[in-house]
Amino acid sequence: MAHKIWFLLFVAWGLPLTYYRSRFRKSVYQTDSWLINIKPVFLKELKALFGTLYPTDKSFIKSRNFYRMYLSIYVLLFSCFTFFNSNPNMKKIEVGDLVPKFSLKDQNGNLFSLDSAVGKKNLVIYFYPKDDSPGCTKEACSFRDQFEIFNESDAMIIGISGQSVESHKNFAEKYRLSYTLLSDEGNKIRRLFGVSTSFFGLLPGRVTYVINKEGKVVFMFNSQLQATKHVDEALEILKKLRPNP
Repeated sequence: MAHKIWFLLFVAWGLPLTYYRSRFRKSVYQTDSWLINIKPVFLKELKALFGTLYPTDKSFIKSRNFYRMYLSIYVLLFSCFTFFNSNPNMKKIEVGDLVPKFSLKDQNGNLFSLDSAVGKKNLVIYFYPKDDSPGCTKEACSFRDQFEIFNESDAMIIGISGQSVESHKNFAEKYRLSYTLLSDEGNKIRRLFGVSTSFFGLLPGRVTYVINKEGKVVFMFNSQLQATKHVDEALEILKKLRPNP
């Protein structure tokens, strides 16, 4: 709920900020065309924002002052959001750490305990934002398509997100996902791993961990946008974990 309030604040303040920036850029570049708002020119704008480009032009000074005010408050809002949403007590799981033990229900409603896999398999645990969203679907299907290669590396794939068991089951059946999906409603395990959010806290993070058979995290990849790269990166690490012939 708090993240939604922050989002509304950013949108509410961003609208007039966009308007006054448009007026400011038109004054800076001496044009009435709206196209100036999408042109990749910034040097003169920065000089005008912090300097005195047109010291006798009252219209320019007025638009600059309004833009400065709205921009300053927007930066303040962002700083407050970052401060109040940081949790210094939340420990992030890093490379070299032992994987924390947990239990969650899988897509079939069965309780899965990590203890049942640690020491027997290499583990690829990936946290993703949401079932059936475009990026998450690409990532899930990429893991599915490479399933046999992961199997050859003696690795178990585990996907975790905050949707329900029913949602996971529908997602798995729709895309024929043959690996384990765990329902982390309330995001307790996400917080246990210290997986951060993206886009002003509105989107759960996309992070993949590779854990060896000793239960130690040997690799971590964090990227919200490069969904399928999580699969490629995990496979590269697993190749290195294979015993020499």
